[in-house]
Amino acid sequence: MNKIRVALVDDHKVVRQGIRSYFEAFPDIGIVGEASSGEEALANFEKWLPDVIVMDMLMPGGIDGVETIRRVRVVTPHTRIVVLTAYTDDARVVAALRAGALGYVKKDAEPEVLLGAVRAAARNQSTLDPSIAGTVLQELMRGSRKNAQNALTEREMEVLRQLAQGRTNKEIADMLVVSEETIKTHVGNILTKLQLAHRMQAVLYALKQGLISLDEVEL
Repeated sequence: MNKIRVALVDDHKVVRQGIRSYFEAFPDIGIVGEASSGEEALANFEKWLPDVIVMDMLMPGGIDGVETIRRVRVVTPHTRIVVLTAYTDDARVVAALRAGALGYVKKDAEPEVLLGAVRAAARNQSTLDPSIAGTVLQELMRGSRKNAQNALTEREMEVLRQLAQGRTNKEIADMLVVSEETIKTHVGNILTKLQLAHRMQAVLYALKQGLISLDEVEL
């Protein structure tokens, strides 16, 4: 079994130790490094080569969580980032997701929620705490995107709707009677045209544009 390589970035040592102790009980998880600041994480993550980074938003030093996410995503786009934080105001959540975070978990969540978010991120799947989904959508509704929807083909719009409903590439391929590789191409085109980093942002965009209601989304 290939372990999910996880790095922990949080300025509180007790938090890192608690997560490490919990994750060590699961054979599919391996902790490859720890850092107490964005600077320390950026100095080491190429050595760690993590599949997933669990990161706090507010840390000491000149680089906050959002900027750390941006820099990690530029250098190693394959690395997935799950934000673990006590802060749930809409601006911070939206900033983290726009920077490239794939999951957002509150620090008072049950440990298995974080474990699930890490496993989902390793599969390139998103996790967003349901209690903050509404504030994220409200904030996104205040923004604007220059008719990007018009750039999508009819088939890409259909794929986007299916993504928003939580379906995998294979499920969408089966539904549309095409190959999974074709769906991967459509997803890539959608993210490129809409200038998005990952599926979670595509889901939020679909909600913002009214392509699907919040009740239909599997977050």
